[in-house]
This record gives sequence, structure tokens and C-alpha cells, in this order.
Amino acid sequence: MWVPLEDDKFLCVAQARPTTAPTAHPEDVVGSEVDSDEHPQLRRAMDESRICREEDPRWHLGVPVRRETIPVRLGGQVIGVLSRSTNLAVPRVPSPLEISYLGSAADLCQMIADGTFPAPEPSPDVHTSPRVGDGLIRLDPSGAVVFASPNALSAYHRMGHASDLVGVHLAPLTRSLISDPFDATEVAQRIRQALDGQPSMRIEAESRRGAAVLIRSLPLRPRGQAAGAIVLCRDVTEVRRRDRALMSKDATIREIHHRVKNNLQTVAALLRLQSRRLSNPEAKEALAESVRRVTSIALVHETLSMSVDERVDLDDVVDKVIPMMGDVAVTETQVSVRREGGFGIVSAEIATPLVMVLTELVQNAFEHAYAPGQRGEVVVHSERSAKWLDVTITDDGKGLPQGFSLERTDRLGLQIVRTLVDSELRGSLSLRRRPRGGTEAVLRVPLRGRR
Repeated sequence: MWVPLEDDKFLCVAQARPTTAPTAHPEDVVGSEVDSDEHPQLRRAMDESRICREEDPRWHLGVPVRRETIPVRLGGQVIGVLSRSTNLAVPRVPSPLEISYLGSAADLCQMIADGTFPAPEPSPDVHTSPRVGDGLIRLDPSGAVVFASPNALSAYHRMGHASDLVGVHLAPLTRSLISDPFDATEVAQRIRQALDGQPSMRIEAESRRGAAVLIRSLPLRPRGQAAGAIVLCRDVTEVRRRDRALMSKDATIREIHHRVKNNLQTVAALLRLQSRRLSNPEAKEALAESVRRVTSIALVHETLSMSVDERVDLDDVVDKVIPMMGDVAVTETQVSVRREGGFGIVSAEIATPLVMVLTELVQNAFEHAYAPGQRGEVVVHSERSAKWLDVTITDDGKGLPQGFSLERTDRLGLQIVRTLVDSELRGSLSLRRRPRGGTEAVLRVPLRGRR
């Protein structure tokens, strides 16, 4: 694709190489400039507003090349020129498939020169670009098939048509093969619209035999004369089958998370019932901590049960867990907790252990940093980069006791935290005194390169 510049020069802005034939331009031409002396047909196509094929073959990088140019018209004005270069070094007899492709391409090139292709579409579909493997069917002006490529025959055979397509009127045949009446009518109507000169968007339909096919129709009207239409079809049966399998798998995984959440909530309810029957304060406190831990895990599974990609919005989970911990602490202390920064989206792999670590650290601050009735504030601050999630949990309480060691502590909560950070999160954790009083827990978790 060339666009005109000043000084009678042209700039190459796009290039496409053949997929199934030798290219005439092994080098990248995009960004290069040529003048009319190097490529006279570019200027001739611009000035005469017609396809130019009169030039004799030329040698390019040791290869004989035949060139032709097609003016690109928009709104009655030529805005650029398409050039087609054919490598003549490999002579061969063209097959019927190639002859049909070249004939259809010639009609489309003439429509480009006429300014009627590509046609403006009200809602362009970015996924409609043709592929090499698409089946091609050429229709005459009456709608009868004059040529069908092998891939097109295979697609229609899979839809349920066992014989040849040549001579068959495609619209009623396709309508009879599609299972859904609405889709059948829509596909047949779009084929007829192409014969009437109206382009159509891609449509997907499923046959009575369960085959899924993408179909798109293109009108052929070189110089404004009806020359039939091209129908592109693509067999996507296996793709849709895999899509349905993945959707079923995702639904199953979400259902599993939902059931795990229900089971954990049942366990938490049983622990609460057991706690009410106990009179020992230490036993009641141990069961209350177990309820809190089980509930934290249940919240993660509840979020995963509504996720489609096994990822968790950790901000939502933390915002649900923090009030729960604050309600537990308000009976003995008057400590508030707030969150700063954002955790973002994390994978299910680290969501559960990370939430467990956060709840244990916050609960540890509630239980050990403040005396009964003392006021205070616990702050959960998070910063996220491309590779790391850094979390700092600070309190303004009495600070760590003398000689405290995270590695030698006998507190169950901190032992759980240390185990989860080392084995599940592959991160690092440190507890230290704050200069102005209180304790600071610093957690760093890698977000990439996990195994």
C-alpha cells in the first residue's frame, strides 16, 4: 500500500506477503520511498484512476517480478495505490482453485478501484478477517455455486451435505442444514443480500448434526455490474467444543469453591455451638480463634466461587475480614483498624495463605499490643509493584517484649504465619519495634515466578 508524498514520491505504509506462494519482496518495504521513475505505474494509477497492468516484468533482487497497481478510492478521490507483485521465477500451471481465487481477487481489486470495496459497515467486527484455511465458495448472480474449495466442501459435508456443491443454490441449501430456524433464516438472508450487493457481517450457525460454522458473504460488483458473491466459511466445531468444555470446567471449579465455602461455614457453626457449651475461658478463646480462621478461608472460597479466572480481588476480601476482627476485639479493647493502599487482584494460589497471614497479624495486634480498655489503631498498608506485594501492619500499642524472636515464639498464631509465609507464599516477614512506640510487621510477597 502506497500513499503519495510531495516531490512525486510514494511512501509504503503496509505490506502483506503471500502465505502459500513465494514472495516477490523478501525484504521489508514498509517505510521506504520510491519515485515515479522507479515505479511509474503508481503515478499512472493515481492520475488515470484505473488498474494498470501494462508494465513488462522487471528484475528485483535477482527475481523476475510482474507488477500491477490498483488505485484506492474513497469518496470519489484516489487516496493511495495498492501494488501487486508476482514472483515469476517459479512457473507452474495454475490449479482450478488458484484460477478461482485469482478471478475473485480481480473482481475485488476492480471494486477497490471503483471505491465500492471495502464497504462501510455500521458495527465492524474485528474478528472477521479471512484466513488461509477458510473455505471459499463462488456464486453466480443467481446464487448457484460455480466453485467450492476443498475446505468449503469439508465444512458443508460436516454440516450434513454429502454431495458436491457446484450447481446448487447455496442460500436454500444452507438454510436446510442449520438447526435453529432463526439462524437458518438469517444466514440465507445474508447470502441473498450479498447477491444484491449488500455486504454482511460474519455469522455463526450450528447445523442439525452439531457442526459449528462461521459464514460471511461478500458481494462482487466490479464496475457496478452484478457478478455474484463470495461466501467464506470456517469450520469451528472443535473450537466451540473446547470452549464448551472449558466453560463446563470453570463452572465445576466455581461450584467446588461454593461447596467448600458452605462446608467451612458449617464447620464454623459447629465450633460456635461447641464453644457455647464450654466453661473454660481458654478453651472458648481457642475455639473463637478457630472460628475466625475458618471464616477467613471461607471468604476466599466465596470470592473464588464468583470468579471466572481463579483470581481474587483481595481488597474486597480484606474489607470483609477486617470488620470481623474489629467486632471480636471491641469487647475487650477500643481499637480500630483501617486499610491504606490497594492489594489488587491476586491468584487463588496465594489468596488463602495471604488472607490467613493478614488476619493473624491483625488479630495478634488486637490481643497483645493493647491493655484491656485501651484505645488504639491498627493500620494495614499495602503497596504493589510489578513483582512484589509489600504489606505493613502497624499498631501504636506497647510494642514487642524484650528478647522477642519470631523464630522462637510459642504463639500459635505467629507460628501459623511463619509457616505460611515460608512454605506457601515464598515471601519474607519481619516484626520490629516502631521508633515512636508500637509494633510494625513487614510482609513481602512475590507476585511472579511462583512455582
